[in-house]
This record gives sequence, C-alpha cells and structure tokens, in this order.
Amino acid sequence: MKRHILTAALVAFAASNAVAQSSTTEGETPAIATPDSQNPTAPVAGENSFTEDQVRERLKDAGFGEVTNLTLGNDGVWRGMATSNGKQTNIAMDYQGNITTQ
Repeated sequence: MKRHILTAALVAFAASNAVAQSSTTEGETPAIATPDSQNPTAPVAGENSFTEDQVRERLKDAGFGEVTNLTLGNDGVWRGMATSNGKQTNIAMDYQGNITTQ
C-alpha cells in the first residue's frame, strides 16, 4: 500500500513539474518576407536559395524594370541596378525576399 501511495505521489510531482515549465521564445526570422511586411534591417545576410531568374521575376512583380548587373554577393544578398518610376536605382534582395533600394 505504501508503495502505491509513493508511486502516485511521484507521478503527481513529475506531472506538476512538466506543467510548470515555460517555453522559451526565440526571436523570429522568417524564411521569406510576408507580403504586407518587410524586415526593417533588410537586406539581411544569409544563405540565399533564390535563382537569378526568380530574383528578376520578384523585382518585376515589385514594379522594377530594366534589371542589370545582378550578382549574388558573398553575404547572400542579390544586388544590381533597376529602373523604378523612370529612374535608375541600386536594388538589393535578401534571402527573405526583402527588396530594398539605395
């Protein structure tokens, strides 16, 4: 009988410890940018899986034209030149899909 009470007490104690643990939250770095938000620190360095054709398509969809000198840097950020509203500008696109101008 004592063994059953001791076992029940240990199980109850272990269960209460499991419930009492809080989960830790890490800072979120999404793999891609969501359409209605952009990482304020863009362009973000990181391993980039976008191909040159995919970058050109995203730039076109974002309203840029005449994309030239597009290269993938060692930091994982695509950089080049493009036109926007008739003006030539430096552009960059990171691994999250964030497009920035300079």
